[in-house]
Order: sequence, then C-alpha cells, then structure tokens
Amino acid sequence: MIRRPPRSTPLYSSAASDVYKRQQEIDVKVRDQIGTGGSRAIRRDGNTPGILYGTGIDPINITVETKVLVKHFQTGRFLSTLYDLNLDGKKTRVIPKDVQLHPVKDTPLHVDFLLLSKEAKVVVEVPVSFINDDICPGIKKGSVLNVVRYNVELSCPADAIPENIVVDLSEADTGDSIHISAVNLPEGITPTIIDRDFTIATIAAPAGISEQADGTEETDDSDTQEASDDEDSQE
Repeated sequence: MIRRPPRSTPLYSSAASDVYKRQQEIDVKVRDQIGTGGSRAIRRDGNTPGILYGTGIDPINITVETKVLVKHFQTGRFLSTLYDLNLDGKKTRVIPKDVQLHPVKDTPLHVDFLLLSKEAKVVVEVPVSFINDDICPGIKKGSVLNVVRYNVELSCPADAIPENIVVDLSEADTGDSIHISAVNLPEGITPTIIDRDFTIATIAAPAGISEQADGTEETDDSDTQEASDDEDSQE
C-alpha cells in the first residue's frame, strides 16, 4: 500500500530555503501494452503504466517499476522534483505531473511525466517551512501558529524549483497575519495567485486564554465596584 505524503503538519526548519539541485534518475521502459487489459497485466508484473509527453514529441507509453515509484512518491516532493528518465539508455529531463491512485488500496495506477526544455517554467506546489518559532513573541506569550497554507503554488524555472519557502516568525506577535508578500522568494519565482496578498499563517491566541483574559477584566471591574460600595457604607 502506498502512503500519501503527510499534509497536516508544516515543516519546521532553521535552515534557509535552497533551490533543489539534486538530480534523481528513474529507469523506465517503452510499453507496447495499452488499454485496460494491458495496464492490468503491467501492474501484475510489478510495474506501473505511464506516459511521457511534452512540446515537440509524440506521447510515449512507458512503464516504471512500482516499488521505485512508491519510494519517490512517499518523499512528499514527487510532483515538484525534477527527474532524469532513463529511457533505453537516453536520459530525458522531466517533472511528474500526476499520479493516479487506487481509490481503496492507494496503490499507483498510472503516472504522467512532462518533458522539460531548459527554458521551461513549471507550476508546482512548494511546502512552507517555519523558522524561529522558539523566539516568536506571540508564541512565547502562549499564542499558537495557525497555518492557513501548508503549500504554496509557484511558477518556477524548471531548473530552479525551491525545496521549500521559509516564513520567519522571529517578529510575529499575537494577532499578526503573515502574507505571501512577507516571503523572500528566489529570483524568477512568483506565486500563481497574483490578484491578492494571500495569508499563509496567523498567530492566534487560544480561545481559553482569551476567555480567561475577559473573565479577569470582569472580575477586576466587580472588585472595584464592591470596594466602592464598602466605602460608601462606611461613610
């Protein structure tokens, strides 16, 4: 069974974001079997059917070893990582565009690879990483980091996809909202959402703390009134 990459928690890192430069290889083979019956036969042999497509080439039907595909998919960065497909001894620069999974077993059914040129730009989802949460003024006061976006969709040069984007919390206080404009993106990389300065995270006070603060204020007011009544009675 293939495990989907976790998306419920952000990455916390003290390192700055670097362009993902490590190149990885995947061996693939041209497949003659097509159609539903052919795809089932390929999967029974421990492989996953796929397709390689791109500008200037006819789509090529391929197969990739399923256990290799699963290993790369489980990194959580499969769809934003560049690969060299080794096809009949020839290496081709690609980026995965889609992995179809079985609705029940979560096993891969099909994979799509897009052929890239050196000048190509791609749209990928890049994970958000938070640093300096240990010195964040709001968090030190008891507030919590409320993550709105664990990933941000970016338009990037094909050879310069960031491993992550970093949000610095060192000056974030309770009630602050952190927007995409506060993130220093590498040159040539832009968010796909350009019509608004969208929120990535907020520093929010827990409900219990807020209620406790309100209760304290009410108590203080009550004590003041009682003290005033006592003084009046003594007079």
